[in-house]
Order: sequence, then structure tokens, then C-alpha cells
Amino acid sequence: MFTGIVLGIGRITNVAARGDELRIAVDAAAVDLTDVAIGDSVAVNGCCLTVVALRGACMEFDVSAETRRCTTGLDGPGEVNLELALRLSDRLGGHMMTGHVDGTGRVASFAAVAGDAYGSWRLEIDAPVAIARFIAPKGSIAIDGVSLTVNDVDGVRFSVNLIPHTLVVTTLKRLQPGALVNLESDLVARYVQRMLDAPPTA
Repeated sequence: MFTGIVLGIGRITNVAARGDELRIAVDAAAVDLTDVAIGDSVAVNGCCLTVVALRGACMEFDVSAETRRCTTGLDGPGEVNLELALRLSDRLGGHMMTGHVDGTGRVASFAAVAGDAYGSWRLEIDAPVAIARFIAPKGSIAIDGVSLTVNDVDGVRFSVNLIPHTLVVTTLKRLQPGALVNLESDLVARYVQRMLDAPPTA
């Protein structure tokens, strides 16, 4: 489990194809890897991946064909948000996340909030219909592994505000209109929908 509180920005430095799968190497010098071991789970741009090798400050992960299908940003060099798995003693600063990305959304607009003296930015994203039904005003959403609060929803488009701190410590500041982002909807919303959809039992 994760909380969407990014610990640091890493960089994918190498990508090797293995059939339909990939082996990626991530430079995680910005994150304390002291207690990270092979087999541990790490959220990379919001996607839960298993550490398969450790080489100093570099972690390696295998990315399956299914993971490639429903995510973005893991198939080439570039910066990624990193979060280690939640420990029972940790503070829950964001919201409960599994790291199981639902799919990708597309940035519709990203601009500074007019008249905001603190430097906040408004990010608008178009979500796939299958994901949009789980997104509600004032609910939680994970964008590239960052826990954020939904401001408003209009059809499949939703918006969030990014404070200056979030812009500094995550990769979201580099987003541009048209860019794809990983989305994980609220865990509770998904279970509620499943219960509503469940057929009656005898």
C-alpha cells in the first residue's frame, strides 16, 4: 500500500526489452534505500513495481505487458515520482493507494491560478469514461503517484490544484497539455461501485 506522498524524484536511466516486457533501471539517489530489499514494492509514477535488483542507488524493476498496457512513462528514460511501500508505523498523509494504476488520462490544461499570490497551478485532466465514474468533487485521485484532492468534475474532465510544494517535489511541474498521466481512482469508490454492480444472490 502507498499514500501518494512522493519521497523523491528518480530517473529511469535504462530500458531493456524482454519480449513484451521491460527491465527498467531507476536512479533513486534522492530516496533513502537503506531498508529496501529485493522483492520490496515501490511506486514508480504511481505504479506498484517489485524490486528485482539493487545496485547502489539504482533499483531495477520488471514491467509486464499488462502494466505497459495501462500505464505511461515507464518505457523510456525520464524522471519519475518514487514512493516506498507504507509501513504500519508511517503517517497517512495522503490517501490509501494500491499502486494498481487504473489507466491513463490526458492533460487538458495546466496553468497558474490567476490572482493566486502563493503560486498555485490548476491542472485539468480528461479521464477515460471507465475511470471518470469513480472521480468525485473533494474526493481523492492519484496522478502519476501523487495524492491530490479533486476540485471539480465536468463529465470526464476533472481539475486539481497544485501548491508550490507539490510542484517542487514531484514531476507534475513538467506536464504540458496533451501529456498522458497515470491515474488511480479512490479505492473506496471502486469497492462501492462493485457492490452496486453485483448481481443479486439467491
